[in-house]
Amino acid sequence: MGNLKRNYNRFIFKHRNKGIPNLMLWIVLGNVLVYLFEKFSGEGILWSVLSFDAALILRGQVWRLFSFLFLNALEYGNVFFVILGMMFYYSMGRTLEATWGTLRMNLYYLCGLVLIDIAGMLGYLISPLTSVYISATYLNLSLFLAVATLVPDQRIIVLFFIPFRMKWMAFIDLILSSVPLLRVLFLMIPLYGFSWAYVFYALFPLVAILNYFLFFGRDVANVLPDWMTRKRRQKPKRVVYTQEQPNPDWAKNYRSSTGEKPYRHKCTVCGRTDTDCPGLEFRYCSKCAGYFCYCIDHINNHTHVQ
Repeated sequence: MGNLKRNYNRFIFKHRNKGIPNLMLWIVLGNVLVYLFEKFSGEGILWSVLSFDAALILRGQVWRLFSFLFLNALEYGNVFFVILGMMFYYSMGRTLEATWGTLRMNLYYLCGLVLIDIAGMLGYLISPLTSVYISATYLNLSLFLAVATLVPDQRIIVLFFIPFRMKWMAFIDLILSSVPLLRVLFLMIPLYGFSWAYVFYALFPLVAILNYFLFFGRDVANVLPDWMTRKRRQKPKRVVYTQEQPNPDWAKNYRSSTGEKPYRHKCTVCGRTDTDCPGLEFRYCSKCAGYFCYCIDHINNHTHVQ
């Protein structure tokens, strides 16, 4: 498994610039064009042609497996939220592509798309009467989860004036993705009974971001709060420090190979050192061509070295 992971990372790094550059730019532009066309026409033509429909896909309309990606802007309705959402998705895609490279970012998004298609087709095959709406919202949010995991402590400005750390926004996103599952388990099934529609309604948000868990694995902990990932701390061992006084005569009995004791200053003329004569003052001559030390008796009475 380790060799497979290393070979995969080596392949991704070697071909990091392959793939579709600026993938999110093309998806955002497609969303904007579809949104403008639908708003001006008012007939919902593109919606009926591009939306995910498992029955029509089995009849040959295979473009619906990916064309629903361009319908995400229509879900926002308001122009302000469309602009804000598209700018957000584009910035997340560009950041991820700059960090990972084109190929890995493409594979990440493609993996999420394939998982959504599989979930949608399985839902239809298991229960043909069940109609579950397939959307690209959670797939696009998985881009944000990826960026938040890579730079969890980076701050973003929400609604132009509210600062938030990326990891907190990602953690909130994970909670919201699990809300449909909790709603089905504790509300819909107890009140209305079991239905396959409820199952796919609950699992779809998790399937849409499953590529995030596949690509990051243990790194998902980067977006979790500190109290959830803090390891159990062990009590530090008590260390007793003794206040020992330094020994001023540490070099008293030490001698070099020549029999001389260590010193800091030594007079160039008489050879006396600060070790032999602790009270003797030493100076360095500025007129000598070099770094020569003299005792107080010879600092003004010596021949300058030139």
